[in-house]
Amino acid sequence: MTKPVVAIVGRPNVGKSTIFNRIVGERVAIVEDLPGVTRDRLYSKGEWLNHDFYVIDTGGIELGDEPLLVQMRQQAEIAIDEANVIIFMVNGREGITAADQEVVNMLFRSKKPVVLAVNKIDNPEMRESLYEFYSLGIGEPYGISGSHGLGLGDLLDEVVAHFPDEIDDGFDEDTIKMALIGRPNVGKSSLVNALLGEERVIVSQIPGTTRDAIDTSFTRDDQDYVVIDTAGMRKRGKVYESTEKYSVLRSLKAIERS
Repeated sequence: MTKPVVAIVGRPNVGKSTIFNRIVGERVAIVEDLPGVTRDRLYSKGEWLNHDFYVIDTGGIELGDEPLLVQMRQQAEIAIDEANVIIFMVNGREGITAADQEVVNMLFRSKKPVVLAVNKIDNPEMRESLYEFYSLGIGEPYGISGSHGLGLGDLLDEVVAHFPDEIDDGFDEDTIKMALIGRPNVGKSSLVNALLGEERVIVSQIPGTTRDAIDTSFTRDDQDYVVIDTAGMRKRGKVYESTEKYSVLRSLKAIERS
């Protein structure tokens, strides 16, 4: 069964990467006390209460039409679209901002379960500041401290409570699913077309043409099959482009479904 996906979103410099690192148990995301350090989506695996899941750290969503801000917002929108549950993180010391409200509007449109995490609640005296965040209209705010790890257990309890019982891929149990995995530009899409005997997948000499995993079903000798063509995978050190980073996550999920 495919693992659920949790996306962490919010405006810049509210502590998303610190929480991401605590959930995955290692220092994957770069953490600086500066806005905009995380510009692309980062992904890794997390575990809580025997639940395995993918977690995505996103660049901050910020108002503005500068190319970098637009790109960071697009990255977050893609992560929201892929997620089963969203952690919306805000800064408890700064209160609700216009940028926070902009993110809330985006989350309402997604119609996904949202868990509100109010970061930088470092001591019990600061918990009174949580009440303000009820006005966002997305449920109970969970006070946490990324720097100290406080409240993270309660937050993750709520996150896994929203996981679907099963993530249905739409195919019967008797259907044989096979994934084509390999480096970019080794001919995976061409092999799919050869198996099917028709042009069903875009074939190109440009590496990375297949950004997402593509499912193609067919029947042979009364047996149903699904072949999953995936984007090319490269070593972590050779993955530069942000869209390609995310396609690797799609490929990993395709392997689990096979």
